[in-house]
Amino acid sequence: MFSSSVSLPTWFFIVLLLVAGYAVVSSVLFPTARWYVRRRLNKAVDKLNASLQIKIRPLQQTKRQVLIDQLMFDQEVIALIESQAQQDNIPRDVLQQKVKSYAREIVPSFNAYVYYRVFYWLAKKVSRFIYRVRVGAADRDLLQGIDPDDTVVFVMNHRSNMDYVLISYLAAERVTLSYAVGEWARVFPLEMLIRAMGAFFVRRGSQNPLYRKVLERYIYMATQSGVCQAVFLEGGLSRDGSLGEPKLGFLDYMLRHFDWQTDRNVVFVPVGINYDHVLEDQNLLDWDNKANRLSKRQHFMKLWRFLRKNLFAGSRARWRRFGYASVNFGVPVSMRDYCESNGVDFAHLHKEQRIPKVAELAAFLMDALRYVMPILPVPIIAIVLIRAETESLSSLEIISGCDNLIDEMIKRGAAMRPDEKPRHRTLSNSLDLLKERNILIEQDDRYKINPEHRSLLLYYANSIEHWWR
Repeated sequence: MFSSSVSLPTWFFIVLLLVAGYAVVSSVLFPTARWYVRRRLNKAVDKLNASLQIKIRPLQQTKRQVLIDQLMFDQEVIALIESQAQQDNIPRDVLQQKVKSYAREIVPSFNAYVYYRVFYWLAKKVSRFIYRVRVGAADRDLLQGIDPDDTVVFVMNHRSNMDYVLISYLAAERVTLSYAVGEWARVFPLEMLIRAMGAFFVRRGSQNPLYRKVLERYIYMATQSGVCQAVFLEGGLSRDGSLGEPKLGFLDYMLRHFDWQTDRNVVFVPVGINYDHVLEDQNLLDWDNKANRLSKRQHFMKLWRFLRKNLFAGSRARWRRFGYASVNFGVPVSMRDYCESNGVDFAHLHKEQRIPKVAELAAFLMDALRYVMPILPVPIIAIVLIRAETESLSSLEIISGCDNLIDEMIKRGAAMRPDEKPRHRTLSNSLDLLKERNILIEQDDRYKINPEHRSLLLYYANSIEHWWR
């Protein structure tokens, strides 16, 4: 009986082989590979946690699908689904599917290996390739003294898309940051890299109540779990160089259920970022004029010219073109102390009472940002020349004016020590930078503003306008 042969068509035999191969791969090889990779990742996380001031949180190591399920079955989300289903006569299954798509869009898939082996390496190389990077702190002891169990939130001004790269590089040795990233970055393969970095995507300006509820609950979940986050208080890039009005959405999401007596403490760290040369400065100034916006092809050509000019240039030549990028970390603001001293209990306030209190906190944090805004050579030179109006100044007059202006700012309380003042040689290099960009016109060592680029010079002066206007 068992010695008899069975004949099969060749195509059927091939199908059987393929099915058997798939079963072996999916049942044996894939689980083994996943176990091996996860084991390596867990070892890498344990090693990283030994050196980080604020450790990688369990939420960041939780499977992405688990977090999506938590959002889908969150009690507040379900309550809103029930309300909308009755109000708009929409089937609950349809709304539940929308919630699932929103959750999948928002929730990151943090990968410690990608964050430190890929992104940190890239951020470090790119930052130091373009700029002389300078970092400072208003009070290092207070920064070092932050409780590792607290939720730390870096609140920053937004001057350039380089902000993401720069702050991640400078903070990576102490914390892992989770950013809110706009929809502009949802392109393959950038989207996968950004998710692996722990960032989450946000539809800016969305008025969909269901989407906003899912986003709110994710931010609350991350805040309660102690995930270190980075928030641009202005919401978007500054178009004129000045600090904009703070957006209250993220602060409100973080604090609307915050009970300062029982919840994990939230600590806001103001971070001021400034540049001698913002890579996209002209694009930002022209943003409101759609006719002047660059097309994709023009962006690509601009990137090609940048690489061709700088890729094989020496570091000194590049730094002369782009100058300094500076980051100042301010004094931490403990919400436990803030709420106690100001008599605020966000968790027990109605919306009409809570929003004004959130606005007061946002204004307080913006003032803290202004205090630690880096004072760099190009903005200082810009102010001196703008004050001179149409009069031309010699290089010595400009340098002397810069020294006097910095002394004036320090007297007013700027977070800069006299020994941190830029040297005369540095100011001269910054003058050359502005001349090479045709922002200044020089003749016989007399400098004046090129009328065509006055708005560009004002853009840099506006970054520290709170110290000179």
